[in-house]
Amino acid sequence: MWLLEVVIFLLCLVPTHQQFPRLCATQEALQSRECCPPWQGDGSACGARSGRGSCEDVSVSDQPDGPQYPFSGLDDREKWPLVFFNRTCQCTGNFMGFNCADCKFGYFGERCSERRESLRRNVFHLTRAERNRFVSYLNLAKQTLSSDYVVATGTYREMQNGSNPLFANVTIYDVFVWMHYYVSRNALLGGPGNVWANVDFAHWAPAFSPWHRVYLLHWEHEIRKLTGDTTFSIPYWDWRDAQGCDVCTDELMGSRSPLDPNLISPSSVFSSWKVLCSQAEEYNNRGVLCDAREEGPVQRNPGNHDRNLVARIPTSAEVEFTLSLPNYDTEPMDRTANMSFRNTLEGFGDPQTGLGSSSRLGMHAALHVFMNGSMSSVQGSANDPIFLLHHAFVDSIYEQWLRRHNPDPSQYPQANAPIGHNGDYYMAPFIPLHQNKEYFISSKDLGYEYSHLLDTNQRLSESLRPYLEELRETWPWMLCAALCGVIVTMAVAVAVQIVKQRYRGSSWPQGRSWRGGFVLPERQPLIRSDEKSNINHPNYQTAM
Repeated sequence: MWLLEVVIFLLCLVPTHQQFPRLCATQEALQSRECCPPWQGDGSACGARSGRGSCEDVSVSDQPDGPQYPFSGLDDREKWPLVFFNRTCQCTGNFMGFNCADCKFGYFGERCSERRESLRRNVFHLTRAERNRFVSYLNLAKQTLSSDYVVATGTYREMQNGSNPLFANVTIYDVFVWMHYYVSRNALLGGPGNVWANVDFAHWAPAFSPWHRVYLLHWEHEIRKLTGDTTFSIPYWDWRDAQGCDVCTDELMGSRSPLDPNLISPSSVFSSWKVLCSQAEEYNNRGVLCDAREEGPVQRNPGNHDRNLVARIPTSAEVEFTLSLPNYDTEPMDRTANMSFRNTLEGFGDPQTGLGSSSRLGMHAALHVFMNGSMSSVQGSANDPIFLLHHAFVDSIYEQWLRRHNPDPSQYPQANAPIGHNGDYYMAPFIPLHQNKEYFISSKDLGYEYSHLLDTNQRLSESLRPYLEELRETWPWMLCAALCGVIVTMAVAVAVQIVKQRYRGSSWPQGRSWRGGFVLPERQPLIRSDEKSNINHPNYQTAM
């Protein structure tokens, strides 16, 4: 009876795309290992009748992985997504999604034929209305239960090979929190405390930049679908040379709480947010996956971190050095890699020498540690909304490197990278499927640009834009004030003329003269007439 209720619940929900679609989180789909839901437009699997796609076998690469993970057949992320599904939708043309219902990145319209380039802006160059909209969109995503996806709370083995589905409902924002946890979690080898820590399918190796690029694109896409605002783009925080957390204000990502320095100010909407999947050590000790339950408030205490690990926020000079490195990655393509752009950008290469296994973290990792809270945990970092602003800027550095060096596609490793990072490897845990090498390309090919990478005139225009927008919003009030001023001035002038006409032809009382000859009477003269003869300064009135 319980299982029947779950199936009915799942069938009542509307699918879109991405990791563990609800219609693929059923006993039937898991046991058949097929994730090819129908497209609502014609009711056929993957929209086949409308030529949008078809249900096909998944073919994974057999290129060898590096030695960092010496196991096989123990982790659900190995050869993704074969543990869960060996047949998925393969979409044609500009269509995308787990049922081919959506458009590829950069395409819009009912037939996905409209090509459009979005602009990701500096968060401080947003207008007040845009900043408010961004914060409200984040909060809406955090409060809205996802009708499209569920998250796994057990391994495929614990699901008894699909006969006992273990999934949980979470909000749209928390789907992405869970994804970042899931891709970076330790491998469970069986039993409490029995884990392999030297593995991460999105960090510490070449796929770091492509994986997070796809992550941001999907997150951006979901916000557009949730709000209906197809013009929305993720802003970025340019943290170069910052002396502190510039975005930690109640207008943006929340200031420090006066009640507890580890929490966010009650004046910010983010103070009420609850985190999930942030207790990695506890999960490892129990030998289980995160169960997606709320685990307390978002924590943040920027600047009060371990100074021996991170000296400060990265500088412009360190970013420039990182960009100067010509090799995307170098052997052994992990945290020890020397003179590797990827390893230095990620923060394990010294941003002044390029040598790997740095005793101090730099660049991307330094900012995470500097935030000193939820952000400082790899698996739980996406709980803090600053994560998005930070990674958008990291992605812009990746984009700048691609444009400066114009690397040949062969620079992206096809073999011997740590597991999950070879070029043909499908990114866990995304469905639809994305290969790492597909995102070793310019953002412009994916339909978006960064404002600080525009030419000089365009950058100047972007920096002035919020002020011009504010002026445009306030000019009606300024015009009204000017008109009121004119009316008051005219009223005073008319009153003066009336008074002058009233006293015309009559003797004006002695008094102080105004410019133009108009005189007002003095009720109490400054000098009495009988005292004038005693004044030793005949020019006193002139002086007055």
